Amino acid sequence: MIKDKKLNIKNFVDNILLINLFLVILSAIFFLFSLVLEINGNSFLLNFFRKLWEPFILPIITILITSSILNGIISWLIQKARLEDKDI
Repeated sequence: MIKDKKLNIKNFVDNILLINLFLVILSAIFFLFSLVLEINGNSFLLNFFRKLWEPFILPIITILITSSILNGIISWLIQKARLEDKDI
């Protein structure tokens, strides 16, 4: 029962982080599109992107980077713990 709850929580967090990744990718595509329009003289979308930067885009990028670093640290610790178990 406890293992099922841990699995459900892990799946939920994985799904949230996957959605976060797609939001970052879509934000990057939107930024590139707005830059192309800015070069052509239409600055409406770039101004809209600037308004979304602090309240929306910056937090999703921060969550993505933080989760990647934490995932790397946790994987390293698990691997190190497994190697120490084999040495004994």
